[in-house]
Amino acid sequence: MRVIRGWLYRPSDTVARWIALTTLAAMLTALAFNAVFSQLAGVWAQPSLTEIGLMEQVASVTRIIDAASPAQRAQIARAASDQTYTAEWLRHHADAGVPQLEDADFKVGSERLRQRLPNAGARIEAYQPSDWPAQQPGKRYALLIELQDGSWVMFSAPTRYWGLDELPRNLVVIALVMLSTLIVALVATRHLASPLERLAQGVRRFGTDFKAPPIEVTGPREIRQTIVAFNAMQAQLQHFINDRTQMLAAISHDLRTPLTRMRLRGEFIEDAEQQAKLFRDVDEMQAMVNSALDFFRDEARLEPVTAFDLAALLQTIVDDYRDTGTEVRLSGPEHLVYRGRPIGIKRMLVNLLDNAIKYGSEPGIQLKTQAKRLEIRVLDRGPGIAPELHEAVFKPFFRLEGSRNKHTGGVGLGLSAARAMALEHGGTLTLTNRERGGLEARVTLPVT
Repeated sequence: MRVIRGWLYRPSDTVARWIALTTLAAMLTALAFNAVFSQLAGVWAQPSLTEIGLMEQVASVTRIIDAASPAQRAQIARAASDQTYTAEWLRHHADAGVPQLEDADFKVGSERLRQRLPNAGARIEAYQPSDWPAQQPGKRYALLIELQDGSWVMFSAPTRYWGLDELPRNLVVIALVMLSTLIVALVATRHLASPLERLAQGVRRFGTDFKAPPIEVTGPREIRQTIVAFNAMQAQLQHFINDRTQMLAAISHDLRTPLTRMRLRGEFIEDAEQQAKLFRDVDEMQAMVNSALDFFRDEARLEPVTAFDLAALLQTIVDDYRDTGTEVRLSGPEHLVYRGRPIGIKRMLVNLLDNAIKYGSEPGIQLKTQAKRLEIRVLDRGPGIAPELHEAVFKPFFRLEGSRNKHTGGVGLGLSAARAMALEHGGTLTLTNRERGGLEARVTLPVT
């Protein structure tokens, strides 16, 4: 009883109720369609003899033959024959050569046929191909009508010309039943899956644009609760990001102030060698602070998602390097529209190209497109990176060389920032050593 009460008092808009009601509605609708289709298919595939005009045609031929003299009846019967049936006048019933049946009376529409005959009490017999013995040739449909003088008229046809046989007719009915069931199932599942699709779209949208609006709260109770929880999480993350941005701006100001005072005090040091060492330390600390703040603040992540020409962006990057005297090879399509953050994509590629130029030679970019993704490959000819370090170099502040001298390679945040931007676009960034020396940085981005 507790289980029954729990089921009865359960909210009516749960997923379980939706599935149960949707399944029930689909079954009832499918049954109704099946009944309608079966009726329509039966009438179309094998219509009754009373609905195709054949009974009236047979009665008319029979009246004409019955009114004619015996010498003319055979000729009239042959003239009345067509591709639908063959008419034949017989003096005796035995001349028909039909099988002996216990009950050969014609039942379907017999009263309607007798009303159109000159002799309302005439005997009418009907035979089907299955009535003949299995080994006997000449199986056919046959209809025998007795005339007023005791002679007979036989109408015979080898096959049905007024509909389909049983097997094709059943196949038509099954096809229509399956079609109706498929349509109902698609409509029902679409109605049930649409709230989940909206939730998935909202989650993907927030993954690429943290300023995305909250998801509309619709659907069954469990899905609505999930959407409410996700909207709350999204609002908390947005609030956290805004607070972090303001905090980092304050830290940036607070850190630069003591570094400026250190430089000013260093001006009063009389020992030139000690003064130069202090200034190098201050410059290195300044570079590290600026790089760290840029990495953690990363204003490109606040950039809204938009559609832009990725191929044109790559050409702009190559032109910028050419203006500084560095030649970068570019290959790929001339135009490619992509939805993303152009500033973030540009910063990611510039970081990768800077590494390719700094640690290698012959820098280049390749843009390749596939069905549901695109690839940007940044290539160089240099020493490469040991395979066991291909993942370690993406850690913040990790450097292959021991020193942190800014003149030998920055502070180790370029690759971390590049991978973070690729992940925020739903893609990946991997490193591979090239066969003839050098490194390949491959960025794979999904295309929606």
